[in-house]
Amino acid sequence: MNMNKVNWKVDGMTCSNCALTVQQYLTGEGLENVKVNLMGGEVSFDPNGKNEQQIIKGIESLGYTVQNETLPGSQKRKRLFTSHKQRFLFCLIFTLPLMLHMFNKWLHLHWLMDPWLQLGLCLPVYVVGMGFFGRSAIKSIRNRMPNMNVLVAIGATAAFVYSLTGALMNLGPQYMFFETTASIITLVFLGNFLEDASIQSTQRALNSLAKSQKMMANMIAFDENHQEIIFPMENTQLRAGDLILIKSGEQVPVDCKILSGDATVNESIITGESSPIHKKGKDKLIGGSIVVDGILRAQVTAEAKDSVLSNIINLVKQAQSEKPPVQQLADKISAIFVPLVLAIAVVAFAANYLILHDFTIALMRSIAILVIACPCAMGLATPAAIAVGLGRAAKNGMLFRNAKSLELFRTIKQVVFDKTGTLTTGRFELSDYRLETDAITVEEFKHIAFSLEKYSNHPIAQCITLSWKRKDAIRWTKITEKKGIGMMGTTANGDQYIAGSFETAMALTTDDSHNVYIIRNGQLLGWIDVRDEVRPEAISIVQYLRHRNIRTVLLSGDRLPKCRQLANLLGIDEVIAEKKPEEKMAVIEDLTLQGPTAMVGDGINDAPALAKATIGISLSEASQIAMQTADVVLMNSGIKNLPLALGLGRHTFLTIKQNLFWAFIYNIIAIPVAGFGLLTPTFGALVMGLSDVVLAANSVKLFVKKVA
Repeated sequence: MNMNKVNWKVDGMTCSNCALTVQQYLTGEGLENVKVNLMGGEVSFDPNGKNEQQIIKGIESLGYTVQNETLPGSQKRKRLFTSHKQRFLFCLIFTLPLMLHMFNKWLHLHWLMDPWLQLGLCLPVYVVGMGFFGRSAIKSIRNRMPNMNVLVAIGATAAFVYSLTGALMNLGPQYMFFETTASIITLVFLGNFLEDASIQSTQRALNSLAKSQKMMANMIAFDENHQEIIFPMENTQLRAGDLILIKSGEQVPVDCKILSGDATVNESIITGESSPIHKKGKDKLIGGSIVVDGILRAQVTAEAKDSVLSNIINLVKQAQSEKPPVQQLADKISAIFVPLVLAIAVVAFAANYLILHDFTIALMRSIAILVIACPCAMGLATPAAIAVGLGRAAKNGMLFRNAKSLELFRTIKQVVFDKTGTLTTGRFELSDYRLETDAITVEEFKHIAFSLEKYSNHPIAQCITLSWKRKDAIRWTKITEKKGIGMMGTTANGDQYIAGSFETAMALTTDDSHNVYIIRNGQLLGWIDVRDEVRPEAISIVQYLRHRNIRTVLLSGDRLPKCRQLANLLGIDEVIAEKKPEEKMAVIEDLTLQGPTAMVGDGINDAPALAKATIGISLSEASQIAMQTADVVLMNSGIKNLPLALGLGRHTFLTIKQNLFWAFIYNIIAIPVAGFGLLTPTFGALVMGLSDVVLAANSVKLFVKKVA
């Protein structure tokens, strides 16, 4: 993560044009890596030495408010109305009586026909409406980035001025359209309120994660008599190294390591895996998970802001602000939509007046065009679907580093699997070992193997290290690791030792069936075999992919016979074995040229190959490394969620296409309908407000839709 990156919360972005306006402004100021998330209101960028206070003033000149307590002048201003719900309810009080005069022939409320009474009822609504829509419209025009509020403000103002002129000149009831002004403003506020509620529902998975970030912890301290004292402290105040007590039923406040005790822990908030996991001493706990049963003493390993949970939330927020290629056309159209609609309204007014010779009808039809047009729908189509797709993924333990990966999933033609830790559990145990010389004892052999392998993070090396752990490791003057080959160490006496694959022992033996060969000064001392389990879900996942006509490939650095044995068991289409990390990268490059390819690996040794694949998918439990190397991270549930990830990618893109179709077809049909006088401005405002809700509702279906 870039430590200099600025992250702000910006209030007042009500549509995609707003987000586009802020993004264009920041980019125009020379800022880099600008990301604007309409769904959460987050704005991030690299400041490049620019004055942040000036940037805040610039954003606020566009009509938005920056929330960042660390900067002076950015505190939230106190306003009479703080939400669209409040504005809508206030306006509704005055608009309902105005609308009653439409039913006058049944209700006989002749006093409602008084133009000055109608003006008195309309004026508060108009003032509140212009305080929001008018201010936003003026600022957007001043910055040459007109937004949809321009259409609402012009439509409402045209009806208000026309009615006011009729009242002042006593021209009669045929000039009274105060209810049109009030209903436009009130119904657009209703639409904005419903849109806000819909957007918040798309964020519910992310919000549930965010709520789990702040909680109280039981901190352990000691008095002068070394007596243990336990007192409550907010988890945001905990620092690495602090000691905490976690009891049954409590949430783990921050990432930590168990010092004593054992418990069953539910990590579903992070991994999507509902079954509790048994945890014991030295195991790691993820902040936000729940201790189902047991009492633990643990040491904090990361502050709340640097925790796995916090990084998940930041990753998803960043991904939500990414724009996949499918959104680019919609953005281009949104940018010219408002001027285009204004032009259409002017042409429609002129045409209707010339044909019908009726100023009132021509004006009402042009106002209907202004208020029914909805540029927001085109801009909301992609962010709404992306937010839901990413939110559901995060809730199920899948992290997408960017929105582009969601879209690319629909194109995948082949999936390449690493072997160790991907199709197998990666939890090795020693199965056999043997000396090939009488020059050393078994104890010396174990001593050499441990001393070499303790410097490697490879799962096989860690298995050997744990099995033959000791304190008197050999002191090396030089120790190196060649990825895919093994460990090489040199002692002060100049003796050279190797713990490596068959490639290091090819000149010394023809037996290639073992995992690790121990060599000293060119002499084979012995070999070590380990046993790994196939993941229980591996067979069903491979069969699922084959059923979807997705080709499967096993790509490994292991020996060909072992790889073929595993491939035959699982039904994998092709085996490519005995490849070093750099060779894996070349293989992936070739496969990608043949068709879009997903690579599934552990995120450490496979990092170059993951980077070359169309989509890199990591299963690494070392979440920080995995997040930095892969496009998609499947957290701690093995490959079980791979079908869900593939399905979410396909169905998110399908939802985006459905949303864009609705947005375009709505505007293509609605504007001519309004122009021909087939609906009133009031009904147009209602339909415009509901159009965004339709998109949000279609997107929210992704939460429950069966995608895999």
